[in-house]
This record gives sequence, C-alpha cells and structure tokens, in this order.
Amino acid sequence: MPHAEPAVVFDRVVKRYEREGRAFNAVDHADLSVEPGEIFGLLGPNGAGKTTSIEIIAGLRRPTSGTVRVLGLDPAAERDRLRRVLAIQPQHAALFEQQTVAELLRVWASFYPDPEHPDHVITRLGLDEARNVRVAKLSGGQRQRLLVATALISRPKLLVLDEPSTGLDPAARQELWNAIRSRIADGGTVLLSTHSMEEAATLCDRVAILHKGRVVACGTPAELVRRHAPERRLIFTVDSGRDLDALRRHPKVSDLVENRRNGAIEISLSTGDADALLGLVTAQLGGRDIQVKEAGLEGVFLRLTGFSFDAADDTTEEA
Repeated sequence: MPHAEPAVVFDRVVKRYEREGRAFNAVDHADLSVEPGEIFGLLGPNGAGKTTSIEIIAGLRRPTSGTVRVLGLDPAAERDRLRRVLAIQPQHAALFEQQTVAELLRVWASFYPDPEHPDHVITRLGLDEARNVRVAKLSGGQRQRLLVATALISRPKLLVLDEPSTGLDPAARQELWNAIRSRIADGGTVLLSTHSMEEAATLCDRVAILHKGRVVACGTPAELVRRHAPERRLIFTVDSGRDLDALRRHPKVSDLVENRRNGAIEISLSTGDADALLGLVTAQLGGRDIQVKEAGLEGVFLRLTGFSFDAADDTTEEA
C-alpha cells in the first residue's frame, strides 16, 4: 500500500508583514507535516504565529514564500476545491443572532451534500439545553461550542480549530475534546491551535511548538518532554530577604525563574534531582508552598526559547 499523502505540508513557509516601517515574519521558515487521521496541535503563546498559519492553510492568506499543500491542494490557488473538504472554526465569527441553535445548524447543514445530522452535532457538543435558544442569548462557552458545531457539521476531511476551548468550563471542554476525537474516529484529520498546555498534552497525537513564528520543536508530547525537559519543576516561595546565591549556583539547578510579589519571591526551577534540593529549600531558605511537578510541555518551551510560556506572551509580535 502506498503511503498516504500528508493532510498538511508547510515547506519553508514565510509570511512577512510590515508594521510602522518595520518588517517582521509572523511565520518564519516553518516546516510542518500533518498526517491523515491525527490530531495535530499548534502550541504557542499569543502572537506565536498560530492564527496566521491557520489562515494560510485555509487559503485566506498567501505565504510570502515557501510551499503549502492542504489535502494535496494549493490553498490559495484552489480555495474553491479546498472548501469542499476543509472546515475551519475561527476564534470569532458572525452568526445569525436571531436563529436558535437548531435552526442555525439546519441552515449550515443545507450547504453541504452529506452533512452530519444537526441533532447529532448538538448532542455531541453538549448543546442540548441550548437547542432552542437564540444565538444572541448564548453564553460565551455555548457560542464557542456552536462555532465548532458549524465546522463539524460538514464532515470535513480536515477540521481546523483556532483556540477551540477558550472560555469553556472543564465539563464543556471535555465534551469538546470528545467531539474532536469523534471526527478522527469517522476518518477525518484535525489541526488545532491552542494556548493550553493541558489541551495539547491530553488531546494531540503530535504537537508543533511555535515561538515568534518559528517551529522550535515537533513530536508527540511524551517525546518532546523526554527529549527536551526530562527534569521536574520545583516551585516554592521564600521571604524576599533570603540569600539565593547557593541555589543559583547549585549544579542540580537550571532554568531558575524568580517572581517577586508582595514581599516574597516565588521561585520555579528545573532539576534532575528534586529530592537533593528539598533540604536546601526547606532548611536553609525556609521555603514554603512547595510543589514538585513534571516539567511537561511548559518545561520544553522554557528550555527551547529561554522564556516561560506566560512571559512569552509579552515578548512576541501579535500574529
């Protein structure tokens, strides 16, 4: 059997903009390959290039340079053909505000030759109680799930989701994740951008980590952690007057971050031997509120970029 063609390919893709006389790359020589039948995540802070990448995939923007193929098509030149097999849920979209959820999805279903039944999509996304509620009256979380529903109803070969779990409570988020997995079970491929480490680690088969438009790592969440951040994170608080020199110089300490708040210092560090540091932290530094965590994808991002994930929000161009 021949190997199936990738669902999405980026080959050295660049998208360049000018702002106030200064040029910058929102997507910077990105290489990506999304395989059929997988849930692939674009993980990055605000402005990392996730939304721009999705707009290129959907044919809404042309790359400045590089090659893009989506389901074997050039998304910019063959957008009409691509629309038959791709569905996208943006972060924000205009909807018919005076229709009910059921009415809106029936209209959406009428646009496609073989749609999912609206009732099935409503149930799958936990919108049964909102079935007869007008769109204008929906909560933020319900509206977010309705946007996903409008993308799911066409049974797309490629489902593209931009920050789909924004504003959802844990129960609604789990329903959304189950709906995404169901698209895979039905033979589709899913590409999603996310700002959530938990979502990427729990839902995605593979993840590309983006920072300032560049793909800094790609692989399964477990592979990325094993390769780039096998250490654990030690998090604790000390009084602001404590001498931290011994901790900063300790051979078992790396990626130490200090945040000064309300007369105290919150410290987060990576270590391959948390047990060896606990004596120093408790006896010499008077550490409190001590937590030991696996580094996870947050640790991968910190190791590869030099920034914590939250701090990168403030240092990256909006894209």
